[in-house]
Amino acid sequence: MKYLLHIFLLTAVSLLSMQCTKTDAADSSFANNAGTGTGGSTARFTIVGNYLYTVDKQHLKVFSLSNLADPVLKNTVSVGFEIETIYPFKDKLFIGSTSVVYIFSIINPETPEKLSTAISPNVLRRCDPVIARDTVAYATLRTNSACGGGTQSILAVYDIRNIANPIQKTFRNLQEPYGLGFADTCLYVATKTGLSVYSIATEYNPEYLRNVRPQEWVYDVIPYGNTLIAWAKDGVILFDITNKGNPIFITKII
Repeated sequence: MKYLLHIFLLTAVSLLSMQCTKTDAADSSFANNAGTGTGGSTARFTIVGNYLYTVDKQHLKVFSLSNLADPVLKNTVSVGFEIETIYPFKDKLFIGSTSVVYIFSIINPETPEKLSTAISPNVLRRCDPVIARDTVAYATLRTNSACGGGTQSILAVYDIRNIANPIQKTFRNLQEPYGLGFADTCLYVATKTGLSVYSIATEYNPEYLRNVRPQEWVYDVIPYGNTLIAWAKDGVILFDITNKGNPIFITKII
């Protein structure tokens, strides 16, 4: 039931974002979910414009949603191995695996084109939820027993100004991080020991602010307006983030 609730929330918020970001501009065919922080970073599917993109362990699949009652598979693209997550940003998809982050262009929505890969020199094998905004991408590199790679997990910060050559600028040590999301100049990182909050006013140099509800095991977050939706081990937690740097507990749905 908890898994189904998570999928429902991801789908509902993605659809709302797709509807609310439409404009008449010629280049607005991409619903910029990432720009509004309305996608879960551990999701295995996302909606951009009139297309649904899904990942399995090795492939990226493209479905047309022109007729919502009858989605049509348009393309299957080989990505790599041990693919885990997908995250949209403007006309690009960031796809996390246990070894690298793949960056794909979807300028042509039905034929995604691989642009580059981003890899951290700090961790050899890990789990890679990833999000992006403007010229920076953030990824949590988790090295627990399932992901391997050593003893220290990190939050990695990549410079993506040259999308063909992403460069890790810095990192922060974390205890078993999972999904992440941002709102304005704050970054929220889900961890086994609560919700970590960072200021990203200086985008390549996250500043730790606080940990919220350290007794909770949090898997992923979706900032949506002044509400933060957090998927926890035993339910969904809602926070008020009117003050972005200081999430206030609202309620927990079990």
